[in-house]
Amino acid sequence: MTILVTGGAGFIGGNFIQHLKETVEEHVVVIDKLGYASNLNYVPDTPQFHFEKCDLFNEDQVGYIFKRFKPRVVFHFAAESHVDNSIRDCKPFVESNVIGTINLLNASRLIDIEKFHHISTDEVFGSISSGSFTEESIYDPKNPYSASKAASDHFVSAFHNTYGLPTIITNCSNNYGPRQYKEKFIPQTILNLLNNKKVPVYGDGLQVRDWLYVQDHCEALIEVWRHGKIGEKYNIGGECEVKNIDLVKQIVNLLGKDESMIEYVKDRPGHDRRYSTDISKISTELNWKPRFNIEDGLKRTIEWYEDNRD
Repeated sequence: MTILVTGGAGFIGGNFIQHLKETVEEHVVVIDKLGYASNLNYVPDTPQFHFEKCDLFNEDQVGYIFKRFKPRVVFHFAAESHVDNSIRDCKPFVESNVIGTINLLNASRLIDIEKFHHISTDEVFGSISSGSFTEESIYDPKNPYSASKAASDHFVSAFHNTYGLPTIITNCSNNYGPRQYKEKFIPQTILNLLNNKKVPVYGDGLQVRDWLYVQDHCEALIEVWRHGKIGEKYNIGGECEVKNIDLVKQIVNLLGKDESMIEYVKDRPGHDRRYSTDISKISTELNWKPRFNIEDGLKRTIEWYEDNRD
């Protein structure tokens, strides 16, 4: 059996294929367009893994991959994901996250696929003042990135309902850990402090996020693949809600720096105030819970960036 992983040279996808290397024997085809945040070194150089450069926006390239390798399982990670970039120019997000997903779905219909696993985000639900997002929460995206992911989720569901495509959607909270590109919040904070640069914090820093260590996410995805029900959605979270400013202060302290390194900057447009992810469904039905608390996850993450500053 062949597993296809899109975005396997990116952060979550790259960590996931490392996890596959350690846990499965199936043949894995990795595709990635090798954009600015990709790193081909994340793809193992072993006979089990095969890499093909592929832009999901290119329908012909996607069709070729599916005809050649005939994957039985698809893990779809590939996406433009930086909110600030989507605010500056949303077109690449539509091309990659929406049209790219549609191209994958259409190609999947033409082969005997066992499961199409779409990895999405809790940002599709917008902001929540109290309580937590469940799988039944109404979509209310507040920025172009989350709007593009919401659209892709809807298309995945539509292909299941219309064509019977065997799909599953997972919506995860904010991931962090090794290999994340330097523009994201936690690696930017760590690298700035390691280089004695100020750490920018948007607005008052009281925005709340649920932080999920990437290894926990990878383990959850395996459980969903093995035991999840076709046509269902599962939330994946770290059960670790932290205010942005408190997270920055924790990293400052772990690195032995001074809080004077923190610099408040103008808030970005459409900045959601709070995310909170209810993982009752995956915990109850699939017996999955996150293993890493925020302190252990941050220590592991900081150690990786100290060893990989370049």
